[in-house]
Amino acid sequence: MISDDDAEEARRAAVIDADHTAPRGDPSRVILRGITRHDQDEFLRLARASVDLHHPWMSLPATAEEFEAYVGRFDDQLSNQGLLVCVRDTGAIAGNVNINSIIRGRFQSASLGYAAFAPTAGQGYMFEGLGLVLRYAFEQLRLHRLEAQIQPDNHASLRLVQRLGFRCEGYAPDLLYIDGAWRDHERWAITNTMAGIPSAPHPTLPIR
Repeated sequence: MISDDDAEEARRAAVIDADHTAPRGDPSRVILRGITRHDQDEFLRLARASVDLHHPWMSLPATAEEFEAYVGRFDDQLSNQGLLVCVRDTGAIAGNVNINSIIRGRFQSASLGYAAFAPTAGQGYMFEGLGLVLRYAFEQLRLHRLEAQIQPDNHASLRLVQRLGFRCEGYAPDLLYIDGAWRDHERWAITNTMAGIPSAPHPTLPIR
């Protein structure tokens, strides 16, 4: 008999892959799926192999305890969602994307966090994966706006959001606490209109 926990893990892992592969006719090399507790060993192995790539911009879970706390943030799926960018042909994890701090009502907005993993970094997988995340966020979650906060010296991340059509909306000193200090960030954002991805209004959006 399948337990409720196992059923929920399977549902989370399949939902993005089932509904959001590439746009029609686009031979995307990646798929999206939700992160689950079954991903612990591969995720931790990749995170440890990518420490030099991620430092000093971010840090990911390095132990089983940290991974459990990390995945637990995504249990309700209403405020935060954790996604994995996986290579279509092999299923290998190429990166992760979090849709954080989902706010409904008049805002209909969320914040993106993302990271590539060292074994497949530099091959364009995250560009394709984030393109799928935009489609998922705007079409299925019916958000209006996504924001990415990026440290000014993180040139690879800045190039990535620029290629995806994000616009720079300002500079925020001491915005996030990373690597033992409060770090300045540029704030980049994109709306569904800018991305050319129309979406129906979410039920929580006021009529006027």
